[in-house]
Amino acid sequence: MSEPAPHLLIIDDDERIRDLLRKFLIRNGFLVSVARDAAHARRLLVGLDFDLLVMDVMMPGESGVELTRAIRETHDTPILLLTARGETPDRIEGLEAGADDYLPKPFEPKELLLRINAILRRMPEPEPEPTQPKIVQMGPVRYDIERAELSRAGAPIRLTATEVQLMRIFAENLRQAVSRARLVEDLGRGGGQAQERAVDVQITRLRRKIEADPKQPRYLQTVRGEGYMLAPD
Repeated sequence: MSEPAPHLLIIDDDERIRDLLRKFLIRNGFLVSVARDAAHARRLLVGLDFDLLVMDVMMPGESGVELTRAIRETHDTPILLLTARGETPDRIEGLEAGADDYLPKPFEPKELLLRINAILRRMPEPEPEPTQPKIVQMGPVRYDIERAELSRAGAPIRLTATEVQLMRIFAENLRQAVSRARLVEDLGRGGGQAQERAVDVQITRLRRKIEADPKQPRYLQTVRGEGYMLAPD
C-alpha cells in the first residue's frame, strides 16, 4: 500500500495566491487545505493534523511570525514562511520564532516545491508503537515508566533528578548493556574518567533503592567490559 500524500496547510490572506498555490501543490501530489488568516488556521489546526504549514508573514491581525511562535508552544509541525520582506533581520525573526525555512516573495513555484520536499525529507520517520512495558517489576520494587515513579510494595521511593534520568535510559534499553561513556553523554555531563566515576556513584545509590542486597545486585547489573544493564523480572 502506498504512503498517503503529505497534507499541507496554506495560510495566506491573498485569495489569488492561496488558489494558485493550492492548484500547483495538488498537481504535484499533495493534499492541500487553505486558511485565509491566522484565526482560520487556528480553527483548522484544532481538528486536523498537517505535515507542513506554508504561511504568509504579512497578514492582517495576527502575523505569520506571531502565529508561528504560538504554534511552537504546542506543535512541532514544520513551518515554511513566505514574505515580501526578505531582509536578514526578518528572516532571523521568523527562524527564531520556530520556522523551519523562509522563502522571500516573489519566488518560483518550483523553488517552493523544492523547499517543501527538503523540509519533509528532514522530518524523522514516525516511531513505531513502543513495545516496551509501561511498568518494570523488580521483585517488590516497581517502576512506572510513564510517571517516572519508583515504589516498593506500594510505598513511593523518592528519586533524584539524575536517578530519574538513569531509570529512563535503562527502561529504554531493558536487558541491554549501556556503557558508562554513554550514560555520561545521555546525562549531559562532560566526558572523562571523573564523570564515569560519578556515574558509578549514582548507580550505587540507585541500587540501594532497587536491590534487596545492593552489594549483590540482581536487577541493576554490572556487565564486565560493557557497562550496566537493567534486567527486571
